[in-house]
Amino acid sequence: MGQHPSYDDFLRAKAAIAPRFGGMQVDEATLNPALKPHTRRMVAWGLQGGRRAWFANFGLHKTATQLETMRVLTETTGQPTLITAPLGVRREFMREAQERFRGSFAVDLKFIRDTDKVDGPGIYLTNYESVREGKVSPDPFIGVSLDEAAILRGFGGTKTFREFMALFAGDDRRDQSNRVKTAGVPYRFVATATPSPNDYIELLSYAGFLDVMDIGQAKTRFFKRNSEKADQLTLMQHKEREFWLWVASWALFVTKPSDLDPSFSDEGYDLPPLDVRWHELPVDHLAGAAVEKSGQKRMFKDATADLSAAAREKRESLPARIEKLMEIRAEDPAAHRIIWHDLEDERRALEKAVPGIVTITGNGSQKLDRREELIGDFADGRVQELGAKPVMLGSGTNLQRHCAWHVFLGIGHKFNDFIQAIHRLLRFGQPADSVRLDLIYTEAEREIRRSLERKWRQHNEMVQKMIDIIKEFGLSEVAMQQALVRALGVERVEASGPDYRCVHNDCVAETRSMADASVQLIVTSIPFSTQYEYSPNYADFGHTDDDPHFWQQMGFLIPELLRVLEPGRICAIHVKDRIIPGGINGFGFQTLSTLHMDCVREFQRHGWAYLGMKTITTDVVRENNQTYRLGWSEQCKDGSRMGCGVPEYLLIFRRPPSDTSNGYADRPVKKAKKEWDPEAKDWRNEGGYSRARWQIDAHGYMRSNGDRTLLPEELEGLDADQVYKVWKAYNLQQVYDFEHHVQIGEALEVKGRLPPTFMLLPPHSAHPDVWTDVARMMTINAEQARKGNEMHLCPLQYDIVDRAIAQYTEPGEWVYDPFGGLMTVPFRAIKLGRKGIGVELNKGYWLDGCKYVEAASREAGMPSLFDLLDADQPENQKLRRTA
Repeated sequence: MGQHPSYDDFLRAKAAIAPRFGGMQVDEATLNPALKPHTRRMVAWGLQGGRRAWFANFGLHKTATQLETMRVLTETTGQPTLITAPLGVRREFMREAQERFRGSFAVDLKFIRDTDKVDGPGIYLTNYESVREGKVSPDPFIGVSLDEAAILRGFGGTKTFREFMALFAGDDRRDQSNRVKTAGVPYRFVATATPSPNDYIELLSYAGFLDVMDIGQAKTRFFKRNSEKADQLTLMQHKEREFWLWVASWALFVTKPSDLDPSFSDEGYDLPPLDVRWHELPVDHLAGAAVEKSGQKRMFKDATADLSAAAREKRESLPARIEKLMEIRAEDPAAHRIIWHDLEDERRALEKAVPGIVTITGNGSQKLDRREELIGDFADGRVQELGAKPVMLGSGTNLQRHCAWHVFLGIGHKFNDFIQAIHRLLRFGQPADSVRLDLIYTEAEREIRRSLERKWRQHNEMVQKMIDIIKEFGLSEVAMQQALVRALGVERVEASGPDYRCVHNDCVAETRSMADASVQLIVTSIPFSTQYEYSPNYADFGHTDDDPHFWQQMGFLIPELLRVLEPGRICAIHVKDRIIPGGINGFGFQTLSTLHMDCVREFQRHGWAYLGMKTITTDVVRENNQTYRLGWSEQCKDGSRMGCGVPEYLLIFRRPPSDTSNGYADRPVKKAKKEWDPEAKDWRNEGGYSRARWQIDAHGYMRSNGDRTLLPEELEGLDADQVYKVWKAYNLQQVYDFEHHVQIGEALEVKGRLPPTFMLLPPHSAHPDVWTDVARMMTINAEQARKGNEMHLCPLQYDIVDRAIAQYTEPGEWVYDPFGGLMTVPFRAIKLGRKGIGVELNKGYWLDGCKYVEAASREAGMPSLFDLLDADQPENQKLRRTA
């Protein structure tokens, strides 16, 4: 009983809440009195956490928040601090420093483009470009704030975004002789507008930068992954509230001062109305419709069909869009306007069509100082019209003083760039009565418009969720943590019969309740550490921080498994190593975890004897579609990056017998010998265990006949299936020739018959400990899919279970799976004449699994047609009468 409280404490500690990182307790009354009350609250909250994000609306003084935070840090520690901001924002920081920071609260703000310019304590300001180019290093600074960090998307997408974050969070610096791990900047902040509603990767990147939670861990905890594409995340419905509570523990979402405290006044914080005007241009569908690969011409133009179609539509419609722009400008030729565009062709067309327009370019023709000067001229009213790309100018800059009119020369799918651009003018303090927004698009781009409008609605809904959470819990991490604590266990429910027991429960609690030496075999696929989370309960082993945390929870289960297994019997553990992204391991390229080796070590540590492992090959093409680790294009660029496909393993452990003098199990798995009688020319003990079967079992190479009901959809791939079978037979019968293997594949590729989504010609092995013939589709998931039910994330193949049951048990014995899932193990145990026990925490999986096991039990107890026919034979009738 003594272990139960410690296990409960372990589960309670899983609540996702952002830790404090050496945070300072700051009295708001001691902060700069020139700042608004809500600004001082944001500063105090950030300093208390040490690493926090401010997602505040446009015009809520994020600039002053960062300056005051850095001022306090510099004065307290005596060390320099850094603010990294987008191009064109320097003037906003300088103006804010002069206007709001005076007297004893004055700040020493210096703009630098090189770390060598750091000359002691103070606040330093730089552009993202200078950091990206390696001119400004984070090393000298005690604290850093990233202003409008979403702009990093424009510097190369997700990869650059993460690399930039890792630079401040601590990274591996390498040269030819050594490798040094840096600790990173101690105090880190992000100050930006609300992130895009569906761009979860951006939020997770901020969390990784702040060291709140590893990106991979956050993906596992809160999201369903697209098994076909990396980084396509869907927030799990039952995790939605928990996810936003977790975000609220490290990020403030603020739309107006009263969001933080009802006593804060909202006077002056009303956004002006936004006058949105859509301008749809007609298109000539017949003239511009694309042609399919088959040669079939599309009936209508569709700019959303693919990237090339969208780009083509932009090019072809440019004259018409310029014409519409000139028509819009004619309404008020003297007005100040921003004209947003995306393409260089559009910029050149603007310069030709609009006399006197100033454009911001990123092609190297404008130096950074000149670009900043032009932006300042427009903001101060000296330039009438400005042309710019949202990705270059759509973050941080305040352009509202003399302008209240946007025109988008075209539209696209990038919502974050879109909303950021809008809020260069739509801000608190906008002097105009309203802000006008004109958007030009073509009839073929209607779906793009619908997508933007949908994301806009989702954006507003997400912001409101965060505001509601802040209003509900205030800024108290304690209150949020109490709300985050989920059920610690479940109400136990059991479905049972004479040959099975399916239990809905925490497997640790259930195994603890089982009698000593009560099962004869354990077969299970353990959770793959942080890879998947199967239920919202904290008892879920996939709800874990990292590998050591996972094995800490397994440490409560492994000794119990040893106890409930009969002495001398087998525990077969199915496991697969996980892929570690380059941004997490510090190498910059993907590596593998040592999960299967860790499993061996942990089981041995708890008293198990390790006997060996079976290797189960997997499809490397499918794996690459999920992980991008083995990409053909990447290997052509640098073959040194390529590892190999990740196989699965069946690890064989044994509980030592009570009597170790001969190594036999306390109750051995006995088999009566089946022997050939040459005199009788017949088998003795027909149902026994033959020498031939022993040789195959002892050799360890167990083949599956793969016999099962053929699913209708499988007939569609019959040609490929035949190719696969012929190749396998040839591959195992002939002396292997690598170049010949490649030639066969290339010949199929020439004919368009080499699939890009799965491996048609894998290398097969006749080695006893390598199973290349496991049928991947032979799982209960096939039946789940047929019924339209939820499929298991990691289904266990029948072949693997059947082989272990057949080799390590006798008929009528109990087989146990503590991670039952859809109850594959008890289901197959019954099919093979054994009895099965499965425990599952996910209620949906448990309910579906019970149906399969109950059906198998009924089938096992029913006489077959042949049994009924045999019962009608005269000798059987006589036996019944005698009985």
